[in-house]
Amino acid sequence: MKKGILALLLGFSLSTFSQELVSETFDDTRVVNGHSVETSKEGSMKFIIAHRFGLINGGLYELYGLDQSTIRLGFDYGLTDNITIGIGRSSFQKTIDGFLKFKVLSQKIEGGSPISVTWLSTSDYNTLKEPYGLEGLSGTLRWSFSHQMLIARKFGERFSIQVMPTYLHRNLTPSSEMNNDIFSIGSAGRVRLTQMLSFKAEYYFALPNQLSNANTNSLALGFDIETKHHVFQLHVGNSRGMTEKFFISETYGEWNKGDIMLGFNITRDFQVKGRKYK
Repeated sequence: MKKGILALLLGFSLSTFSQELVSETFDDTRVVNGHSVETSKEGSMKFIIAHRFGLINGGLYELYGLDQSTIRLGFDYGLTDNITIGIGRSSFQKTIDGFLKFKVLSQKIEGGSPISVTWLSTSDYNTLKEPYGLEGLSGTLRWSFSHQMLIARKFGERFSIQVMPTYLHRNLTPSSEMNNDIFSIGSAGRVRLTQMLSFKAEYYFALPNQLSNANTNSLALGFDIETKHHVFQLHVGNSRGMTEKFFISETYGEWNKGDIMLGFNITRDFQVKGRKYK
């Protein structure tokens, strides 16, 4: 009897481990502004340089936006294969941000989960001397927080989609008429064109009556160029801020009016603990 139970448990364990995980649902841990379902490998440190330029419709006088630039520098670290933490600092409103990311489910090639699910919690802190023109603003009001469930599926080798139900809370808004709490649904897609090149899109839709009339939903299109240790992400979009507070609730650009900006992300992975990943 005991041998039968042992054999049954062993068989179940082998069948569980034989379910191969789907890899590279997205090329990197970011889509454009928002996160993808991917997490960093254990012991892997990711350095991210992100730039957003000014409006293209500024014309030649503004060198089509290149005269204006904001930058975010960030570090992500894989505590385990499924848990990533990160910190960054943006020149846009001098914002410091951090996040915790936990992969709850991983898509299997055969059997098991048909989707990957990752939980993401973020926070950011505005360090401007007088944000929104308010002098002596208390530290508590400078915080914003967001929580997301990233749900993704990879179809074959070329196509992936992701949806992102999102809750965002701002302790302070630019206007008293704006909501402190924003509920939105993000969506993203990736199409692999070659071994190194992918096209991707990202869109965040705020539910009705969430934003002011001046705000718009964030939309970005771009390409990923993947090398051995780097990912180069080139894109255009209507959001200048690079944290959830800004691109979900404080986007003002309208695509149909040419209010779009060039941008790029460059990521570099360093293995600081354990074996090296190829």
